[in-house]
Amino acid sequence: MTKKQSVFNEGLITELAKNCKTQDDLFGPEGIFKQLMKAILEKSLNAELTSHLGYERHERTDTHNVRNGSYPKVIKGEYGESEIAIPRDRSSTFEPQIIPKGKTRFEGLDGKILALYSRGMTTRDIQGQLQEMYDVEVSPTLISQVTDAVLEEVKSWQSRALDKAYPIVYFDALVVKIRQDKQIVNKSIYLALGINSNGEKELLGMWCHSTEGAKFWLNVLTELKNRGVQDILICCCDGLTGFPSAIEAVYPQAKIQLCIVHLLRQSLRYVSWKDRKTVVADLKKIYGAKTVDEAETALTDFAQIWDEQYPAISQIWLRHWENVIPFFGYPPEIRKVIYTTNAIESLNMTLRKFIKNKRVFPSDESAFKQIYLAMQIIAKKWTMPIRDWKPALARFTIEFGDRI
Repeated sequence: MTKKQSVFNEGLITELAKNCKTQDDLFGPEGIFKQLMKAILEKSLNAELTSHLGYERHERTDTHNVRNGSYPKVIKGEYGESEIAIPRDRSSTFEPQIIPKGKTRFEGLDGKILALYSRGMTTRDIQGQLQEMYDVEVSPTLISQVTDAVLEEVKSWQSRALDKAYPIVYFDALVVKIRQDKQIVNKSIYLALGINSNGEKELLGMWCHSTEGAKFWLNVLTELKNRGVQDILICCCDGLTGFPSAIEAVYPQAKIQLCIVHLLRQSLRYVSWKDRKTVVADLKKIYGAKTVDEAETALTDFAQIWDEQYPAISQIWLRHWENVIPFFGYPPEIRKVIYTTNAIESLNMTLRKFIKNKRVFPSDESAFKQIYLAMQIIAKKWTMPIRDWKPALARFTIEFGDRI
């Protein structure tokens, strides 16, 4: 492959660099990047006008529409504010594309605002950051306008068509605080994370509701089916009462698997720090068992050891045992991708890092915007199949046949 020829004049770049001794010379209020951006924009705008008019500057023409000077416009960008000369024509039919009429910022600034917003920064923090880094003063209204534009993108993403079948879908909810009717209330952001037939993670959708309940999960499952998901092989969920019934109502063939990580976390709520390591090791004998019989024996042994001190733990496992035991019916290859991936837990942990600075969201839409933008960053790393997917896929094909 031949090396692509540079569009820049190397001699010109060398000459410009001679005058740049400090960072301010490059990126400061009067730095070379700001001056270059202004010059490039003005040259591009004049080229647009030439294309619109159909003749070059100073070229004779019979048309009545000619150049008619320019007007100043202050543009905000990532290198600060610049006053740009916008060319105009006598007929006022010229519509610039690089900097459209009514727009006062260059696209790069929008990306900076969205990146800061996605990481949980408040409007005031974003204002301060942009002022400090780029010497640009932006208003709260501008920040809201830029982030609100994401909501249309969210609607389109939320209604997109999905694959016909998913080997695994994890269901969980992330609790956030939202201001509503002059009060601060807890709301659940419902998440459905699919593992597609290529072994790749894919967030299928997000939904917001006041509490996590089986009735609302039924609505979520119905929406997924309406968007094209006709079959799910394994549904991984927490121990919410009524959730398995909701899954069976929409996907009767799906195997329901209680999330082992949820069960472990629920169990450890009752355990003191000094006993945690030992309790976890004894619990591992249960979910690490090779067969149901072996698991039941391990649970009985656990109860004999710990029931006197922590009686609630064995009761939790017994209460959910019906949705735990399908795990022991899978071969090791499928068990690995169900348990060791912990996909939804990893996702929730990462999302919490993004929103930790946002103690209270002003609205449902605000929470949706930030979590969606955070997801765009997280999903960029989902470029490879999950670990051990190929042997798992082979076993899925044997276990579920034509359904996959």
